[in-house]
Amino acid sequence: MAAINVTPFVDVMLVLLIVFMVTAPLLTTGVQVDLPQSRAAGLPAQDEPLAVTVTADGTIYLQETEVALDQLVPRLVAITEENRDARVFIRGDRGLVYGRIMEVVGTINRAGFTRVALVSEPPRDDG
Repeated sequence: MAAINVTPFVDVMLVLLIVFMVTAPLLTTGVQVDLPQSRAAGLPAQDEPLAVTVTADGTIYLQETEVALDQLVPRLVAITEENRDARVFIRGDRGLVYGRIMEVVGTINRAGFTRVALVSEPPRDDG
């Protein structure tokens, strides 16, 4: 009785799995900001999070596109197809004035988006 040898197939699949696990974090692109550190627990992931980034100079980006504060809400509404329950992640630079971040959060919140989360990075263990 003839049987198919699956060992080479499993070997190739494991190698591909390792390659994808290593390269997947590198595929995440976005606007570079220096995030503050926090010990807070992470939020459960959703399919495709909406990220609003505020850089050190106060420039606002929706995903990777620069946008003015008065155009932020109409673009969010268009992207979410008027789904006000969509989660919006705010990434603010560590050196940014607190008022600028709250201005962005307040604008998004007044538009009816109540699931707004601030993003931070976990603390580094330098010890």
